[in-house]
Amino acid sequence: MAPPPETQGFKFNHTMIRIKDPQVSLKFYTEVLGLELISEAKFASFTLYFLAYDHSGGKLTAEEKSQSRFNREGVLELTHNHGTESDPDFQGYASGNSDPGRGFGHIAITVPDIEKACARFEELGVNFKKRLTDGSMKHIAFILDPDGYWIEVVPGAINL
Repeated sequence: MAPPPETQGFKFNHTMIRIKDPQVSLKFYTEVLGLELISEAKFASFTLYFLAYDHSGGKLTAEEKSQSRFNREGVLELTHNHGTESDPDFQGYASGNSDPGRGFGHIAITVPDIEKACARFEELGVNFKKRLTDGSMKHIAFILDPDGYWIEVVPGAINL
């Protein structure tokens, strides 16, 4: 079935998740997953961090990356509500995969070599929800970010 012609040109731009500590989360998403911080927007009570993979071969300037944030696909927005990082009573956010709050499930990244990527995650001490050797789906893995959000790790092609 063809999409309505009025939706031609629509793009899935970004997904937003709330984070407790931006220093910890930014380090995870940039150093472990290789996303790049393309834009940051500070407000009085919260800060937005937009991350994406740079497939330009390093050709885009920081300004071009920032300006293109709403004109691309596959962007992750991390929202930090100021104060959560130092609040000893802060309980964290619902990951969406348990009650209460079941709903949101995960984000996913595609990697060129899933065994190599998972071995690297293991070496870096990344927490796994599901390793390649777990369960019946041996071709995917799930890792956890610092806030407990699930990240599915998939190869470039899966035969289901």
